[in-house]
Amino acid sequence: MKAFPRLVAGALIAGLFSVAAHADNFKLRIASGHPAANTYVNLMQNFFVPEVTKRVAARTKHTVEFIEGYGGSMVKVADTLEGVQSGIIDIGGFCFCFEPSNLPLHAFQVMLPFGTMDPEMSVKLARAVYDKVPYMSKVFEDKFRQKLLALIADNGYNLGTSFEWKTVADLKGRKLAGAGLNLKWLEYAGATPVQSSLPEAYTSMQTGVYNGWIMFPSGWVNFKLYEVGKFYTEVGFGSITWHGLTINQARFNKLPKEVQQILVEVAREFEVKTGTVNKENYPKQLEQLRKFGTTVNAVPDSVRLDWANSLRNWPLEKARELDKQGLPASQVLQITLQEAERLGHKWPVRYTLK
Repeated sequence: MKAFPRLVAGALIAGLFSVAAHADNFKLRIASGHPAANTYVNLMQNFFVPEVTKRVAARTKHTVEFIEGYGGSMVKVADTLEGVQSGIIDIGGFCFCFEPSNLPLHAFQVMLPFGTMDPEMSVKLARAVYDKVPYMSKVFEDKFRQKLLALIADNGYNLGTSFEWKTVADLKGRKLAGAGLNLKWLEYAGATPVQSSLPEAYTSMQTGVYNGWIMFPSGWVNFKLYEVGKFYTEVGFGSITWHGLTINQARFNKLPKEVQQILVEVAREFEVKTGTVNKENYPKQLEQLRKFGTTVNAVPDSVRLDWANSLRNWPLEKARELDKQGLPASQVLQITLQEAERLGHKWPVRYTLK
């Protein structure tokens, strides 16, 4: 009779050890080539990381510890996709603009310039496209061994310069910077496009490598580009959702289901916040630029229409080029046009894909 209580006690103790053995601490390396001065990196650092940490501790028996590396300390801006793929980092935030050969279609909003300037609308629009075209998410898993956790909206793109300009003709021959596919906007305006990235922007502007940047106002404020570029002109190229947050697929698969669910949950909230925070900050940042002595202008509709007309045929050309590569470009661009209009956007030039 005495053996039974001992067996029960032994089973209870074994059970306790089993629970303790499965209460794990997971270390995740999260990084971006951009510094925390970027809105999305700031949200990675101050929303995504603490929220995942807090919710995992509160809702599971596990804990998560993030090892953070921003501003290129773990991966450079153009190496983040590969960094996540190889497992150098577990989670990476980066711009698809630096992957023109690996992710050519993921810059689809850039192919339709003068889209919405509202980052909330931009990220909703992008999410609708990703949901309707499975390739857009699956390519990360199929080709790059990672899972797309969140889309990231940028604020509305305009043009900051070291000189004042009034018409598109004033830009002819000027050296102006961009990233990836938005260099085409400059090319069609007759400017000399220069590929660049924000971490090198100040020095390049200062030394005359180029004299302006296609850039949202947060970039002009946070990287102090107003010191070397005294003019910021609202052109209204559009808010582009062409950044993403990804996680190494093998690392994700090894996490408990409840931790996976929290990562996905917080990532979607992070995605929405990239829109709302950028939208809230836009007018504040324009006001900051004025206080810093920057001349802030807005081009009239006639200039915007002139620029849009110069790009009228480009979306069709780009769609055909990518269709030939076996990518669903025409489908993606058509959905984007229609979804933007459904959300209330009016294109200065209604691009056609036929």
